[in-house]
Amino acid sequence: MKKKERISFDEYYSALYGDRWQLIKDSFKMEKENINLSPRLLSPYYLDPASIMVASLLPVSKGDRILDMCAAPGGKTLSIALRLEGDGELISNDRSPDRRARLKAVIEECLSEKEKSIIKIKGYDASSWCLYEREAYDAVLLDAPCSSERHVFLDPKHLSIWSPSRPKRLAKEQYALLSSAFITLKKGGYLLYSTCSINPCENQDVISRLFDRHSDEVEEIETEIHAAEHMQHGLMIMPDRTDGLGPMYACLLRKKQ
Repeated sequence: MKKKERISFDEYYSALYGDRWQLIKDSFKMEKENINLSPRLLSPYYLDPASIMVASLLPVSKGDRILDMCAAPGGKTLSIALRLEGDGELISNDRSPDRRARLKAVIEECLSEKEKSIIKIKGYDASSWCLYEREAYDAVLLDAPCSSERHVFLDPKHLSIWSPSRPKRLAKEQYALLSSAFITLKKGGYLLYSTCSINPCENQDVISRLFDRHSDEVEEIETEIHAAEHMQHGLMIMPDRTDGLGPMYACLLRKKQ
């Protein structure tokens, strides 16, 4: 029997996007113009405008206790810290020592002493966070590890080792993180889930699983970003329709009282 050939990255995403896939690939090659997150930073921190727009979707009020579950390299932690203005508590977590070192450096370089004073950096496996804290945070940001197809497409080494098992594995990890985030969220609190993947199985399908398991407890909050596409759950900023921005997926959820 002839061995079945492994489906390629190009074939996989062509099946998802049809004729649009070529436009998406062309947009991946476009040079992105990153911008400084805020003039209030002590040192500039440059981000894709799509990331800045997504981070701003999480409702933040002074005095809140907030968890950034997968915080490195630090852009979204900076965004939250600026809005807290030194009033509240921000837990910035990343389980990778190397990424955590980068996170610490970014916080140290960019924030004032007052803004830094409320941040605690942790290095836990966020998928098990809910075993230690339940209904403990006013807001949780989960910028989940994902397929990052734009990076894969532009990197021959990563492209050569890609397989369809990667998004499947990541989707399982993403749901474990999302479920943990939801459990550790206070009633009435907000949870922002985001990725830089264009794969539905890592985006709206992960959110659908949460609704399947917690339908009586969770509600989706409608959000709006210019030029973003509304999905079954959440929205997508796609580079082929935004002059190269993104991709970024985001969905804002609330735990019912």
